[in-house]
Amino acid sequence: MLKDKTALVTGASRGIGRAIALALAKEGAAIVINYVSNRSLAEEVVREIEKTGGKALAIGADVSNFEEAGALVAKAKEVFGSVDILVNNAGVTKDGLIMRMTEEDFDRVLEVNLKGAFNCCRHVVPLMVKQRSGRIINITSIVGLVGNAGQANYAASKAGLVGLTKSLAKEIGSRGITVNAVAPGFIETDMTSGLTEKMKEAAKENIALKKLGTPADVANAVCFLASEKAAYITGQVISVDGGMSF
Repeated sequence: MLKDKTALVTGASRGIGRAIALALAKEGAAIVINYVSNRSLAEEVVREIEKTGGKALAIGADVSNFEEAGALVAKAKEVFGSVDILVNNAGVTKDGLIMRMTEEDFDRVLEVNLKGAFNCCRHVVPLMVKQRSGRIINITSIVGLVGNAGQANYAASKAGLVGLTKSLAKEIGSRGITVNAVAPGFIETDMTSGLTEKMKEAAKENIALKKLGTPADVANAVCFLASEKAAYITGQVISVDGGMSF
C-alpha cells in the first residue's frame, strides 16, 4: 500500500500515464496528474480518482522546460507536503528515416523524453534526499534497448533514459532512494489504435505471448517498483513486452 505517499506522474492525462496514475491511486497514493495541453482529459483522471475516495490534482507543465518542471514539483510539494514517487512518463514521437529527419524533430523528442526526465529528477531529488526516501521510475521502451528503423530520435531518447536510470541509482542509492525503469513493448494505446489488424497480427508474431500488452500491464510493474516490496531493487530495467525483446 502507498497510503500517505504522493506520486507525481508526468504525461498522465491519457494512455500509459493515465493507467499508472489510476493504479497508484488505487494503492492509496495522492496523485499529481501532469499534462502539457489537454486540461480536460487531466481533470477527468482527477475526477475518476476522487470518485473512489482518492486525492488528485492536475498541474499543467511542459517538463522539457527546466523552470516549468521546477514549478510542477514545487506545487506538488506545496499541496501534498512531499513527493515520494516520481514517474517520468511524458514522451513524444516524431518518427522518420534519418535521411529525412529534421534537426527540430530530433531535438524535440530528446527535449521531452530525456531532458524532461532529467528536469523532473533534478528538482525532485533534493526533496527525496532530505526525506531520505523516494522512488523514481522512468518509462523507457524496448525500442531504447533494441532500436527501431525510423525511430532514431525516439530510440536515442529512451536509451538515454536507461543510462540516466542506472547512473542516478548509483548516485543516490545511499540516501534511501531507488531508481528503476520500465520498458514497455507493444502496448494498446492511442498511438497503436491507428494500426491495421494486419499490422497488429504481424507484431504479435514477434511476441512470445502472442498478444499485445495493455496500459494496466505497465502500471502494475510501476506499482510494484513504487512499493516496499521493491525496496532492494534499483538500477534495473524491467521489460513489459510479453517476451518481445529477449
